[in-house]
Formats: sequence, structure tokens, C-alpha cells
Amino acid sequence: MPKNNTSHILQLHGIVFIWGFTAVLGALISLGALPLVWYRMGIAVFSVALFMAFKKKSFVQPWPVIRHMMATGVVISLHWLLFFYAIKVSNVSITLACLSTGAFFTALLEPLIYRRKLLWYEVGLGVLVILGLLLIFGMDMTYAKGMVAGLGSALLAAIFSLNNGRLIQKTEASVICFYEIGTGWLFLGAVLLFSGMMTPEVLALRGWDLPYLLILATACTAYAFIESIRLMKFLTPYTVMLTTNMEPIYGILLAFFILGDQEQMHASFYVGALLILIAVVADSVIKYRVKSKLKQQSTV
Repeated sequence: MPKNNTSHILQLHGIVFIWGFTAVLGALISLGALPLVWYRMGIAVFSVALFMAFKKKSFVQPWPVIRHMMATGVVISLHWLLFFYAIKVSNVSITLACLSTGAFFTALLEPLIYRRKLLWYEVGLGVLVILGLLLIFGMDMTYAKGMVAGLGSALLAAIFSLNNGRLIQKTEASVICFYEIGTGWLFLGAVLLFSGMMTPEVLALRGWDLPYLLILATACTAYAFIESIRLMKFLTPYTVMLTTNMEPIYGILLAFFILGDQEQMHASFYVGALLILIAVVADSVIKYRVKSKLKQQSTV
């Protein structure tokens, strides 16, 4: 079992902080959601390919594994598409609050996929999440599209996380990243082409779009994905889960200081977001304690 140390914990917080910055960059880039994600995935897969070539890692994988990664890549592309669409039609705070429900979509889907029973505390915490969402939805329904898109993005995040939980047992993180992001890039490219959106007007970059895209694709995507997997060798799963739950907090704070007035929300939003965060953290704490208790019993 890996042991936590201050250096690796700080590095993980840095990665989670970078993920929080992703939403702010999405708001700053002038592109629509579809071309934005297509550019992001294209630059990211090129970056990962260069990394793998430099490290002399093999791209060759068994076909069933490649097929699994490709299917997951399509799910990831749709997740990011809904994520950035939610930001465009609402704001960063709404999107991140809805995205934090992903842990509970995972809790609901995991029993179905891994064929285990639903746990009582997952149901109870799920009710707490629903209460938080009701408080958020109780605001001005101007944000309804963003909320629905954010929840859809969270559901897709749960699906690809469960898939990657299986894939990481078969191959390396950089290989998974290459095939998944590469497939998502090709898939969205086909959508742009056949929808007639592959035009200079739709794909035109303005102002600071290019440097923001480069940061988004390299630091927030390729680097953060690979580095987060590497850190799991040195940190306990509990620490990783608990730290990752800080992403909405970092993102909302960054958005408030960088984007200003457009991120100021009604008090009910913050109460609802806090309920969701409490539920997510409580889920991680309970799961950790249950696993620790089972391990102690097995060693007796």
C-alpha cells in the first residue's frame, strides 16, 4: 500500500487545481463547444504521441483493448462536449456544481456494471445530492440548459471512469490517453465534417484563443491525465479521491476571481453546491472506513 507524503499530496493538489482551471479556459475561449473540444483533443493527442515516442513506449495493443479504448474515447468526447456547452450556455459555477454529481452516478452505475448490491449510505447520500440539485435548480431557470448539460456531462464522466478503471489494469495511462483522445478527436472531426461545420468561420481562432487552447490541451489534458495516474503509485486511493473532490471548489474560486460578476450566484446556489460537496466527501470517507474495517477483519 502506498504511503502519503507531503510532496506528492501537493503535486496532486496542483493537478486538481489545473483541472479546475479547465472550466475557466473554456469560458475564455471564443469558440463554440464542438470546435473547442475538437481543437483540444487534436493538440492533446499530438502531445501524448510525442511523449510516448520520446519515452519509447509501444503503441501496439491487442485489438479487444484498442476497441474498448476507442469506445471510451467517444464517450469522453461527448462528456467534454456537454461540459463546454454547459459553460457556454450558463457559467463555470453552474457547470462545476453539476459535474460534481459524477461520483454518485458512479455509485449508481457501479453495482450494475460490477454486479454488486447498492449500499444504503449511497442511497442516503444520493438523496442529499438531489436536495442540493433542487436548490440549484430553484434558481432562475435561465440556467436550465446548462444544468441539464452539466448533469449529462457528469453521467458520461462516470461511465468513462468505470471503463478506465478496467483499462488501467491492462495497459499504461499514456497508451489509454492516446487511443481515447485520438478516437474522440476523429469522431468529433467527422461530426464537424458531416454537419457542414468544418468551415473557416466555425474554426476561426480569435484573440487569445490559440494560447488558451495550447494550455488547455497540453497542461490541463495530456499532462494532467498522465501525471494523475503516476501519482497513484505514491498516494493511497483515499487521498486521491478526497483531493479530486476539491476540483469544483478550485474551479468556482478561480472563476469568481478571473471572470468576476458573471460568476456571482444566488445564495441558494452555494447552499446546494455545498450539500453536493459534503455528500461527495462523505462518500469517499465512508468507503475508505468500510474498506479499512474489512481489511482489519481479514487480517484477524
